[in-house]
Amino acid sequence: MMFDAMGCTRRQAILAPAAILTAQGSGLPTVRLGPHVVSRLIVGGNPISGNSHVSPALSREMVDYFTAANVKRLLADCERAGINTWQSRGDRHIMRLLHEYRLEGGRIQWIAQTASEYADIPRNIREIASYRPIGIYHHGTATDRFWDAGKIEQARELLKAIRDTGVLVGLGTHIPEVVDYVESKGWDLDFYMTCLYNLSRPRPEAEQLAGGKLQGEYFHHPDRERMLEQVRRTSKPCLIFKVYGASRLCGSREQMLAALRLVFRYAKPSDCIVIGMFPKYKDQVRENCELLAEALRQAS
Repeated sequence: MMFDAMGCTRRQAILAPAAILTAQGSGLPTVRLGPHVVSRLIVGGNPISGNSHVSPALSREMVDYFTAANVKRLLADCERAGINTWQSRGDRHIMRLLHEYRLEGGRIQWIAQTASEYADIPRNIREIASYRPIGIYHHGTATDRFWDAGKIEQARELLKAIRDTGVLVGLGTHIPEVVDYVESKGWDLDFYMTCLYNLSRPRPEAEQLAGGKLQGEYFHHPDRERMLEQVRRTSKPCLIFKVYGASRLCGSREQMLAALRLVFRYAKPSDCIVIGMFPKYKDQVRENCELLAEALRQAS
């Protein structure tokens, strides 16, 4: 590939090797998601949106770090490493960043989550679709609220609105029973976003499991295998997230590898993992690519 020094921006020059590497094979495995080829490791969007699921201080640090320049740098690093898909919120902040990244030559595919703070979710879906994602999924926390209220069919109606846009349709949840129910009813969807931790359980139940009062969210490690068993049973592809328990299982390389090995003990060949990355202190893109490759080697 040749560059015109007068017509090519520095960012385009930086990104060009990423496109070649992804197209020619980076060594990172891929799967088919509908008509799309998706890297088996997808970069998640929570850190970029300042959602650490650890503490307000860490969430604030993420907000401070992820300037537009640093978001674009992360996405470019992902593309160079062969990560060709980004999962993130479908709000205007993210859509603006994605648009800017594409204007500068970025080619990463986008899987968008509905933004539950919007009053008009069908309108939010249409706006997301105008930015050409490969898929849109209904926010898992909102799905779980419908489930707890006995109104899960409202989520089904929103999936129909996603289908009307022509992109792939997904459903997010933290509750294994939601996947079981949806499968039994034959809902029209293409993939699930499955959280390994049930962060939607009622507070009293979470405190009973924890054995006392809680500050913040409770990550109950036995939840992982319950959701993974459901992932294995469903025929639909699953995008599996909170693999490291929002950094709770990042105490060492071996602990992270063990978390990945657990996932791939259950995951189908069509399933992917979604990992949010905060590369302020180390190269998490390279680290996660290496860990994924090692976990898959051990699983085979």
